[in-house]
Amino acid sequence: MTLLVQKFGGTSVGSIDRIEAVADRVMKTYQQGHQIVVVLSAMAGETNRLLGLAKQIDEIPTARELDVLLSAGEQVSIALLAMALNRRGIKAQSLIADQVTIRTDNVFNNASITDVETERLTALLEQDNVVVVAGFQGRDSDNNITTLGRGGSDMTAVAIASALNATECQIFTDVDGVYSTDPRLVPDAKRLDVVHFEHMRTMASKGAKVLQLQSVEYALQHSVPLRVLSSFDDGEGTLVTFDIASTSSIVGIAILGNQVLLDVELSKEELQRQLSLFGVNVWSVTAKADSTQIVASNDDLARLRLVLDEKMRHIGDVSTLSMIGNDILEYSDEIRIFLSEAGIIVHNNQQQTDCLSFLIDKDNHKLAVNIIHKRFVVDQQRLDNPPLLAIY
Repeated sequence: MTLLVQKFGGTSVGSIDRIEAVADRVMKTYQQGHQIVVVLSAMAGETNRLLGLAKQIDEIPTARELDVLLSAGEQVSIALLAMALNRRGIKAQSLIADQVTIRTDNVFNNASITDVETERLTALLEQDNVVVVAGFQGRDSDNNITTLGRGGSDMTAVAIASALNATECQIFTDVDGVYSTDPRLVPDAKRLDVVHFEHMRTMASKGAKVLQLQSVEYALQHSVPLRVLSSFDDGEGTLVTFDIASTSSIVGIAILGNQVLLDVELSKEELQRQLSLFGVNVWSVTAKADSTQIVASNDDLARLRLVLDEKMRHIGDVSTLSMIGNDILEYSDEIRIFLSEAGIIVHNNQQQTDCLSFLIDKDNHKLAVNIIHKRFVVDQQRLDNPPLLAIY
């Protein structure tokens, strides 16, 4: 008998009909003889609704009380799924994080899991229950409710899978695996059967949305096999593997959009000092004695305005196109030539062992992805190159 941890996100449980569909999928897995822990997010839109309620009371609510409020969303979805499973004749119990228990550090709104107690989970599984656990939440050392930040339910699932030594942690999403590039941008993108963990970690850090970065890092550190599957269609999905021999020579295309290029009237050293106080990470593109150009996420603009006030000037909206894979640095000049021939300006670039990142205008990123995908995937046999794949 194998033990599986299955995580379903907000879209997967976004309505009663979808919760019923998840119950059918879980029941099918249960009937195949598996023990199952299911981790759920709040129903789609629920967290935003709760945030809206908070802002009606206080524009800047205290972090502790915000966590108390936001943790309520998952309690609704886990109870509804447990009801649906029990109605189907499958014994199921829902547990909030405090009942598991999932311990975290003391950082409200963006806590990290420090420990998962397994006694109650193991007892319920041995009694033939499907256990349905609230994702995204935990308790700190002072017994306060905490939440894990964006993508936190993935982190919950991976941590539970690690604590229980599960056979696999399965992340169900609205796509049926990891693709050769974003299929919304490139129609002939291909689903990959396997991706190596190191490549997946780099891709997640560069904007690939399929898996949350912290959950990939945790799974890698604790040797938890991951599989990405569709909530809506059957299939084998994509296995994130530790076996480098089972993967092709992979080149990944990860697009990180929703960014701005800014000029700040501060030296690089002074700018970094101020930003570190607020936990804002930026890419410093160029630096002069009295000014620095940076790339920042749109999500950080409100905090940047608080820190930098009138010293900040907007230059343009940009995207980062990152190529990830073995020996990727060898392709730097070739990639630049292809982009230049298409009239795509590269504002700046960064290099690391398995990644090349190019800063381009936001309006050009769809064209850039198509050019690189065609060259390194569709035309992969050209110039006797080994098989190369691109992953969004």
